[in-house]
Amino acid sequence: MEEFVIVIPARLGSTRLPRKPLQQLKGKPLIVRTAESCLKITEKVIVATDGREVAKALKGVDVEVVMTPSELPSGTDRVFEAVKDKNVKYIINVQGDEPFVKKEHVLPVAKALFEGKAEFATVAVPFSSLEDVQSPHNVKVVRDKNKYALYFSRSLIPFPRDEKLDVSIFLKHVGIYGYTKEALERFVSWNRGKLEEIEKLEQLRILENGEKIYVADAPSAPFGIDTAEDLKKAEKILEKEMKNGF
Repeated sequence: MEEFVIVIPARLGSTRLPRKPLQQLKGKPLIVRTAESCLKITEKVIVATDGREVAKALKGVDVEVVMTPSELPSGTDRVFEAVKDKNVKYIINVQGDEPFVKKEHVLPVAKALFEGKAEFATVAVPFSSLEDVQSPHNVKVVRDKNKYALYFSRSLIPFPRDEKLDVSIFLKHVGIYGYTKEALERFVSWNRGKLEEIEKLEQLRILENGEKIYVADAPSAPFGIDTAEDLKKAEKILEKEMKNGF
């Protein structure tokens, strides 16, 4: 498999969980846990942050830290800021609140880029319950027969007009993105689109500009952390993984 770099955007100013990258997860800051998980996937990991404290927390972890401006409008802009002057071809964006990310989540995205299926790629998984399907916090994606995204939404898509609501109809989008460097540069040059503003989904900017997103499959989604309650659940998951030798 060709080489790629994982870039982890880590902004200190999270609203739902203040100073999220520095929140402790069983004795280590969350950003350290995420970086260590990414290092199990590739040796090339960059953390793009606006916080000196984040950089300090990562001392001793074998990642490159790039300081980026706080005023950047999105995590994707932060990723581009970190790689714009580097000689890289393929970039995978893994959020800083994904301490359980594994090869099975990232490599399908990288493979799609390597094979030239598209210059933008992401990943989706089956939903586990109808309750999860109906939550607007979980993004749904519909694909064409070749696995290119038709649309992403917080609403039920496709809408089963004449059928019983069945969990197997739906695909859950996982927020891990891959791009070629050229595609990433195009993305940050585009203005926010109307659909993106309505749904608050950054990936819709790609579709609104007429480009394709390949949506690869993964067996399950990593558990991401948005709230203090998620952090408590993550501790239990990590305890279980540590017992099982992960």
